[in-house]
Amino acid sequence: MHPDSADKPLAVVTGASSGIGRELAARFARHGFDLVVCADDGRLEDAAVALRRLGADTVAVRADLAVYDGVEQLYQAVAATGRPVAAAALNAGVGTRGAFLDADLSDLARVIDLNVASSTHLAHRLLPGMVAAGGGRLLVVSSVAALVPGPHQAVYGATKAYLRSLGEALRDELRGTGVTVTTLLPGATDTDFFRRADLEDTPLGRWRRKDDPALVAAQAYAGLMRGRRTVRAGSLPSRIGTRAAAVLPHALTAPVLGYGFRTPGRRAR
Repeated sequence: MHPDSADKPLAVVTGASSGIGRELAARFARHGFDLVVCADDGRLEDAAVALRRLGADTVAVRADLAVYDGVEQLYQAVAATGRPVAAAALNAGVGTRGAFLDADLSDLARVIDLNVASSTHLAHRLLPGMVAAGGGRLLVVSSVAALVPGPHQAVYGATKAYLRSLGEALRDELRGTGVTVTTLLPGATDTDFFRRADLEDTPLGRWRRKDDPALVAAQAYAGLMRGRRTVRAGSLPSRIGTRAAAVLPHALTAPVLGYGFRTPGRRAR
């Protein structure tokens, strides 16, 4: 990074090549942050070029965060800047296709490794520096799926429930340190999630009224900067649905979510 930018705050964003992550990175750039961004695909450099055009000195780290060494690669790139991290968005995540018994075990393990292990690993690396600096903001990207057991996405939903619990627990542990932790609960958003998980032919994948990732990112950024505990993001119907999911019995909500993720040709029961 250029030494002249050292007086600007630094943000770290994972899953930054598209969707909510890319929009979050752009939001940070427009508000005067420099960036270290990470993803595992070739679109990352295009995203970095766009961020530089917004005025952000940007380091792009192409790494697979589903493996331990990938998280360490990202952390070493952050450390190499020699700058404190003012904000971080733990956004990288993935789902997989099909009911639990239909899914390949290695695919389920990757969902856990990326969604759970990498977020835990990176938070443990970044938070000590924030605490030492006396301030920082951590965004943990969970999902409305954290609130409802998800048939046909059982492991994905469980990982998002883990992230919600992790974020809320860390917030209380870090009270008084100057570091705030905000948990993001978006609903169905128009991102690459459905394509990458091969879920485009599901009812939810085909749904035309998914939320705009730019809207979700704007709401997430605003809540993060205000130090809010939780941001229920998306359109008004999505936010109402998130609140309903938190209070309605699982006997009602789980079948609805399960229908949304149901894939053609599912295993006969």
